[in-house]
Amino acid sequence: MTKSENAYKSIGEVAKLLNLINKKNGSLNTHTIRFWEKEFKQIKPKILTGKRRYYDSKTISLLKKVQFLLKEQGMTINGVKKLLNHNQSLKLDETKNHSISGESLKIKNKLRKIVNLAKELKKFK
Repeated sequence: MTKSENAYKSIGEVAKLLNLINKKNGSLNTHTIRFWEKEFKQIKPKILTGKRRYYDSKTISLLKKVQFLLKEQGMTINGVKKLLNHNQSLKLDETKNHSISGESLKIKNKLRKIVNLAKELKKFK
């Protein structure tokens, strides 16, 4: 028997979905999810008796976005916080190499590096 897509999922199930697996010993890195909960106020799991965390599909989607921005796009935690705080309707395709929004973020980061290099070059004139 499998859970439906809309069913709440445990922290272990979410870690599997996000592929948060320790490469050395194969265990699940659930501590990463708990860390993200502390850092990003938007991540709010249901905490029931026994302090077990359960995540709905909306929260899982948000976790996927956070993971994508941090791991795939190389953004900082503060950068992701700003993005989530100022753009509540953020829609990203979490799959690699298929994100128009992700591509625009890469371009912005490259442009920012070029501008910083140009500023450094001006100092030598």
